[in-house]
Amino acid sequence: MDLKQQIQAELKRALQEKDIFVCGLLRFLNAAVQNREIAKRAKLAKTEPLEKLKELSQLTDEEALEVIVSEIKKRKDAITEFTKGNRADLASREKQEMEYLQRYLPIQLTEEELKKIVQEAIARINASSVKDIGRVMAEITPQIKGRAEGAVASNMVKELLSLPSQQNDRN
Repeated sequence: MDLKQQIQAELKRALQEKDIFVCGLLRFLNAAVQNREIAKRAKLAKTEPLEKLKELSQLTDEEALEVIVSEIKKRKDAITEFTKGNRADLASREKQEMEYLQRYLPIQLTEEELKKIVQEAIARINASSVKDIGRVMAEITPQIKGRAEGAVASNMVKELLSLPSQQNDRN
């Protein structure tokens, strides 16, 4: 069962159980997935025949995962803003939604696993300075997509690339 079908099945179950919170959240997530499909269809309409558009515009699990990650990121941003505005009630609801959406993510990388992937990428492309962050990130992004936050990975890359230069400065 692909991710989109899983979301729809859980929505159906939530409707049957009259779970208002889950129904609302999954309807919103389903709409976000459908909007991404519409955007993909519009892009494909320029090059593909009309008969194949519906089939070609279906999201892959990876694309659906991108939508979920995007929605989680929106929730995190909202939590930050609501907390700044002293709206603990709204921040709490956003946190519940974020935690529920995280169920759809693959198992997250530990800090050690991420560090190992970053170190291997640095060695593979012979990155030596902070200027190589973009190259390292391009190398690791396909491996960590959906399993680690880009900002966390970027900070780790910066940290690991700046270590040798700091050691050189001391010598």
